[in-house]
Amino acid sequence: MSSPKRFLSLAIAVPMIAVPAYAQQGTVRIIQTNAAGDNVHIIDPETNEVVEIIHGIPKAHGVTSAPDGSTLYFSNEIDRTLDIVPWELMSVTGKIPLSGRPNNVAITPDGSKIYVAIRHDGAYVDVVDIKAEKVVKSIPTLGGVHNVFITPDGKHIAAGMIDARTLTIIDTATDEPVWSLHFGSQSTGGYPDGGVRPMAFEVNRDGSTKRIFVQISNYHGVYVIDFDKRVVVNKLLMPELPISQITNDALQGSPGHGLAVSPNGSQLWSTSKPNGHVYAWSLPSLTYLGGIKVGHTPDWLTMTPDSRYLYSANAGSQDVSVIDTQLMKEIARIKVGQTPKRNHTVVVP
Repeated sequence: MSSPKRFLSLAIAVPMIAVPAYAQQGTVRIIQTNAAGDNVHIIDPETNEVVEIIHGIPKAHGVTSAPDGSTLYFSNEIDRTLDIVPWELMSVTGKIPLSGRPNNVAITPDGSKIYVAIRHDGAYVDVVDIKAEKVVKSIPTLGGVHNVFITPDGKHIAAGMIDARTLTIIDTATDEPVWSLHFGSQSTGGYPDGGVRPMAFEVNRDGSTKRIFVQISNYHGVYVIDFDKRVVVNKLLMPELPISQITNDALQGSPGHGLAVSPNGSQLWSTSKPNGHVYAWSLPSLTYLGGIKVGHTPDWLTMTPDSRYLYSANAGSQDVSVIDTQLMKEIARIKVGQTPKRNHTVVVP
């Protein structure tokens, strides 16, 4: 088991440094959903300001985008739909009915299919054909699915369940489950903690999946899963702060809820709700790098394509922290909507 060797606490909450332009990549935007509102905020990472607001998506849960950035997709918990937002219009132009109340979403690299986690009214992963704009299959699972994530090579979907305490891997070529890991009970061959929360992936040189990083209910850290061996091979503990610096508000059983592997593959980042920090480890060694204080109840993470800047959605303080991953400090705090959670980076040519 790995544990932190040192601890850095850097509390800087005033915009200070401008993010460099991404002209060589296209227009980069950070899409920030608001779990308790009916709008979505669009952040420009060059200025770290909100430049657009999309209205009419009540209780948006998950967000993804077409590979070319032309369209945004949101799972709408109230209408039980996948909402379509063309980039040029910044408004909802269509709603695809789902089999139940959705949670998170993931898209294939070719943009042909979106997988939607169905948490309520059934236990499925819905498969949405984007061209046909309809659900073409609902993959049964052991319990309601909270999160779906696609591996970087696009070959597998990782479906995480809270109540069933199970991680199931689905083959995207067949849309059939291929293996599962259970986290409910050691007596049944599982692990002792609980429900499966956010995930992130590390890849081999050929792009195939090497390790899955998973946050688990009631564990203040990160599980490390060997993808080929299908077992937990390590656990990364986050620091314990003095009780006077800890908050247990809005933990919802998940002290860690937000993971990101940097696009260049050099860092793993995790949120800590009770500590109000984000923490980093180097890859592939998993050497602890330090922690940075952010807003109240950090709940999700995304990064810019150059791996330089990390965006932490702070659900409790209703803002987004911007972290410079080289300087290891917060450089801006951006006010957004009610209870910001899932966020996503999109590049528009």
